[in-house]
Amino acid sequence: MKIAVDAMGGDFAPDAIVEGVLMAADELPEDVTIVLIGKQAVVQELIQKHKGHTVATIELINADDVIEMSEHPTKALSQKPNSSIGVGFKLLKDSKVQAFCSAGNTGAMHVGALFSIKAIEGVLRPCIAGFVPQLTGGYAVMLDIGANADCKPEMLAQFGHIGSIYAQSTFNIDRPRVALMNIGSEEQKGSLIAQAAHQLLKDNNRINFVGNMEGGDFFAGHADVIITDGFTGNAMFKLGESFYNVATQRGMSDAFFDKTNYESVGGSPILGVNGNVIIAHGISSPLAIKNMINLAIRQVESDAYTKIAQALS
Repeated sequence: MKIAVDAMGGDFAPDAIVEGVLMAADELPEDVTIVLIGKQAVVQELIQKHKGHTVATIELINADDVIEMSEHPTKALSQKPNSSIGVGFKLLKDSKVQAFCSAGNTGAMHVGALFSIKAIEGVLRPCIAGFVPQLTGGYAVMLDIGANADCKPEMLAQFGHIGSIYAQSTFNIDRPRVALMNIGSEEQKGSLIAQAAHQLLKDNNRINFVGNMEGGDFFAGHADVIITDGFTGNAMFKLGESFYNVATQRGMSDAFFDKTNYESVGGSPILGVNGNVIIAHGISSPLAIKNMINLAIRQVESDAYTKIAQALS
């Protein structure tokens, strides 16, 4: 298994990325190699600085260009084919790596996935999934958390199906409970889009739909898959992540709040594309990068995207 990592993406790249990769390399399974993509001389110097020698489980691939956080995704990808993101997607498309991870430009990662490995046939819109810690233990998968700010009912209904397959594959949950985020638990509550999505989810006998879910139940363990549009999902997910910072600022230490720290999982997968793509926070620390790589390994092992493609064929 080869996991490609963008060495140049992120607010603290390449230093934090290389350090995180080295942390992950110390604990990798024997059959896993990390492919680090970026300005080779810079990356080699950082490896020497932190480790003092080359690392057998890390391969370096040169990429001269960098897509900056502020650049327009489509334009940057077309104008910078030798960027670390561009090279990463070429490797993924050619099956030379089994996953590609980056803390760089989120838009470029999303567009790059659609241009290279493309959406799974039958997927209306690929989405980004986040992991919400639950008070009952484990995590719920939430989608979408930012790729699609506006969603039609059919898209939300499909997110339920995709999320259910992902939870089955990744968390080994036999019948994942799927809930629709809404402003009330009653079936008739919410916007016209939410009401229509509710009916579509309810009529889908391939999923275990448990109805609407309110914001107050976000961490309560009532669902394994939480469905919402990317606008609402992004706002709720970032609010949830802020709990760790608030607790830390107030001198509180709590095992549950620790799970709301963005570093604990390290990244979010793009679901609905023909491959494994993981997006990390721009502010990612070395620990976040290490955990992002571990997430990528689990996702490759689960083969979730193939199972999603089979279900929609």
